[in-house]
Amino acid sequence: MTNSQQPIFILKEGTTRTSGRTAQSNNIAAAKAVAEAVRSTLGPKGMDKMLVDSMGDVVITNDGATILKEMDIEHPAAKMIIEIAKTQEQHCFDGTTTAVVLAGELLKRSEDLIEQNVHPTVICEGFRLASDKAIELIDSHAIDVDEKTLAEVAKTALTGKSAGAVKEFLSDICVRAVVAVAQQDDEGIFVDLDDVKVEKKQGGSIKDSSLVDGIILDKERVHSGMPRAIDGAKIALVNSAIEVKKTEVDAKIQITDPSMLSQFLDEEESYIKGLVDKISASGANVLICQKGIDDLAQHHMAKSGIFAIRRAKKSDMEALSKATGGRVVTTLEDLSKDDLGNASKVDERKIGDSDMVFITGCKQAKAVSVLLRGGTEHVVDEIRRAFDDAIGVVSVAHEDGKVLTGGGSVLAAVSRDLRSYAEGVGGREQMAIEAFAGALEVIPRTLAENAGLDPVNTIIALRKAHSEGKTTHGVNVYDGGVVDMQAGNVYEPTRVVEQAIQSASETAVMILRIDDVISSKGGAPDMGSEFDGMEM
Repeated sequence: MTNSQQPIFILKEGTTRTSGRTAQSNNIAAAKAVAEAVRSTLGPKGMDKMLVDSMGDVVITNDGATILKEMDIEHPAAKMIIEIAKTQEQHCFDGTTTAVVLAGELLKRSEDLIEQNVHPTVICEGFRLASDKAIELIDSHAIDVDEKTLAEVAKTALTGKSAGAVKEFLSDICVRAVVAVAQQDDEGIFVDLDDVKVEKKQGGSIKDSSLVDGIILDKERVHSGMPRAIDGAKIALVNSAIEVKKTEVDAKIQITDPSMLSQFLDEEESYIKGLVDKISASGANVLICQKGIDDLAQHHMAKSGIFAIRRAKKSDMEALSKATGGRVVTTLEDLSKDDLGNASKVDERKIGDSDMVFITGCKQAKAVSVLLRGGTEHVVDEIRRAFDDAIGVVSVAHEDGKVLTGGGSVLAAVSRDLRSYAEGVGGREQMAIEAFAGALEVIPRTLAENAGLDPVNTIIALRKAHSEGKTTHGVNVYDGGVVDMQAGNVYEPTRVVEQAIQSASETAVMILRIDDVISSKGGAPDMGSEFDGMEM
């Protein structure tokens, strides 16, 4: 028996494994590639991306979360970076590109440290310390919010999107909508954006968009004999079908005599007429039904002058209840005048090529609607994305009551403070904290690059301003150099920046700690190869 060592296979055939430095550099390369993909969209001068999916559908956007969602990405580390964008979008509605670019830069800087033989665990510890300190520092830069600031927050979010040209107009709609649906409890202000219903219709210009103190339904009245508009509307919200009830079991009615047939039909008709009379008796002149309405019932309603809509969505019924103060009733037997909602006007208007019903003039509307218009479908879609970001950011700022100055000013200030903090920490962690501080400057640098300015000169000018104590100075993307962002009314919510820093550093730490990638796809591709062609 020979003593030659037989190799032991513990992984099944077709499994690829990269470990050590190779695994780390592959993961970092993938993460950097994702960050590069969205980097050119950052800031007011950022460019847009055109994304074409396998069906040939086109999306034109510069919204980081949308771009990353539409890109079909395979690499596991790159997928982790996309998670950052998703989280940022869910919690803060904006700052997705910032968070992703920041994570890419942190990993790029840590790669240099690994080459200097700083252990990844030490880098992770340094990043953790730096991230916690950065959040502390950000709080000291926060500014209290008033309604004027909220409008500026919305304008900042809309700048650089295709909706930037009408930002004054749209920001006003955002602020009025958020203030209308905001609710106050013991813990402070709370905004549920589900209470702002957004309908989009192509045709017209963006300027034709409007905010309605009530609800817009993408429906039309059920019968042409009904009035087109009703003033002083009393609205019944009904969650049952207005038609003859069908039996649950199979039942046969045997009719032996022709007079019985007409009696049977008369009975049906009087039953339906009775239902319509109940609606009229309650004082309702508008009926919004979640289920179907029988043809005969429609006829009787038209005769009684009732304006009716059928098959309204459940979410619309809830919004109507909040806007008009009405209660949704399940059976018409229970309908009384106390259940009715109020609106000063209900009317059907032709918007674009379809009819829509506007329920307006609700006094204490806790739910409102926004109608967005635009020349083509792609324009309306991008306006919708920009509007969602803007209204989300306004709601976050309104809830937190705190904002920061934009244009990379806060990140530059935090970066400066972190450098002096690093000196006090000492040890190898100091190098990681300094790398973190340097990485934060990627945002002002990218803003400058995207605006066609010299990034080096801009960062030097920015550092100089901050060393003179001008902590609200940021990159002026229009004329070059640095200006006071507070004077320029460039604001963003505190939560956006905090979340971006936290999720970027947590993800960077997570990726750095991986030293072995074992992928059990049959004949999996080399993990580095997927991103070789992805230069953007």
